[in-house]
Amino acid sequence: MSIQVIPYLHVKGAARAIEFYTQAFGATEVLRLSEPGGRIGHAEIQIGGARIMLADEFPEHGIRGPQSLGGTSVGIHLTVPDVAAVAERAVAAGGKLSKPIQDEFYGERAGKLEDPFGHTWHLVTRIEDVSPEEMQRRYDALMAGGKG
Repeated sequence: MSIQVIPYLHVKGAARAIEFYTQAFGATEVLRLSEPGGRIGHAEIQIGGARIMLADEFPEHGIRGPQSLGGTSVGIHLTVPDVAAVAERAVAAGGKLSKPIQDEFYGERAGKLEDPFGHTWHLVTRIEDVSPEEMQRRYDALMAGGKG
């Protein structure tokens, strides 16, 4: 058995989140376990080759999403072929671009999106392969107030 890391999102409104991720990121729903009252106890979606698990909030078990907690400390890095097109779809579906799409010193065209449920997505397209040494040089220049 291999080791896997799979994000598990706690969401206020998991059914709506699945719809958003489908519209915004082309997700495919793989599994949904719903309670009689409609809450989703567990669901799985696939975005490209990545599996993401999610469920509704269960405050009675200490499970709350970013909206109930006042924000998130985790960002999800989503590499796509055309970052501008994905960002446009995500905004049209209800997301908010919190950092505009631009070329970055580390070789990606990138922006940051907050989904309607409080999760942060770093949307990126690789535009250049940058060695660790060159990345550090560019970062140093950026921190010194120059251009990366």
